[in-house]
Amino acid sequence: MTRARVAALAAGTGHVLVYAAPALLLAWFAGGQQAFGRIDAGLAIPWLMPGALLLAWRVRDRTRAAQGAAMAAAIAGLLLLQLMLHLLLGGRAGGASLLVTALAGGICCALAAVLVARARRWRAAARWPVLLAAAALAFAAGQGLLAWGAASPIAEPRPKLAILTGLPLRWNGGGDLAAMLASGPSDAPALAVLERRFDVRLVDSLAGLPPGEALLVAHPRALAPHDLVALDARARRGAPTVILADALSSWPPPHPLGDPRNPPVTSLLTPLLDHWGLTLALPARRGEVAVFVDPGGARLRLHSAGRFTALPGHCRACGGGLVAQCRLAGAGGAVWLVGDADMLHDGLWRSPFDAAPWLRRSDNIAWLAGRLGGAGDRAAFAPIWIR
Repeated sequence: MTRARVAALAAGTGHVLVYAAPALLLAWFAGGQQAFGRIDAGLAIPWLMPGALLLAWRVRDRTRAAQGAAMAAAIAGLLLLQLMLHLLLGGRAGGASLLVTALAGGICCALAAVLVARARRWRAAARWPVLLAAAALAFAAGQGLLAWGAASPIAEPRPKLAILTGLPLRWNGGGDLAAMLASGPSDAPALAVLERRFDVRLVDSLAGLPPGEALLVAHPRALAPHDLVALDARARRGAPTVILADALSSWPPPHPLGDPRNPPVTSLLTPLLDHWGLTLALPARRGEVAVFVDPGGARLRLHSAGRFTALPGHCRACGGGLVAQCRLAGAGGAVWLVGDADMLHDGLWRSPFDAAPWLRRSDNIAWLAGRLGGAGDRAAFAPIWIR
């Protein structure tokens, strides 16, 4: 290999590193990849401009053709590195996220080249504020692009969903009636999200429930025998059904201890589970947060979750027994069971930043929506979780 080729290869590698290193490092530490266990390329979009400005400054004295070639090589290198991270850490290519990242990178590089060409004629006192402002504007635009790409389309008409629960999902927060009326409705965030995807109604009994309506049973109080029979019959008929049976609930009680309005401490669905041949064991350690990615790529976070230790042949386990799917005899019905009701609590899935809901901690609610016959998560920028 000639010296010219070696020099060209070294220069190309340098361009890739100058551009890719800031984007990858900023996405990892500041963009949420490390904090939330995600590796999707889209989280790098708001952080592409700093590397683009560094690269444009590095090649400022070259011809436009050489500048364009350097930037194209840098973008290709960034995408190749991000694709490798997708495949190695997430097991998915993430084509849509990579494509949009490439387009955003090209726009950032083009704008950076124009800015550097103009700014090099300015005094340093005026140059750096303009370049910093450009990086800030690119950051804001990138966040807007993430908001657009992470939004899931809402199906219309919304499918019907009945929720039978002992958790304080409606009028969350407790207090006496006067205080609740004064403060207004304070629904749990999980219920608010489900109501955007479904036509939701909370029920106290399964009597009179339409046969095909989806049903979420989330850690209910003791059910009457006729409700247990109705639940078994609905599941066998194939109605979308998810049961959250918490062996040791950690849901904060909205009322004083001992108040019967509080959620049950442990699951009261043992008669039904026994009928189906399942055994729900207590969590090995109280307060433990279990995180796993299911075969479909969804990431679930559970708190003090019980495990289904005895599974009959018609059931299969996921996440080491934290989740089970049972195909019951009858008309080919199937029911999903989770050994945790705390998965609905916003601390396990919601973004810590209200202005950035796409930085969610897990797919808990999207996973539930998909199992209940809803649209699930069809966003263009679906998270790629580190397995």
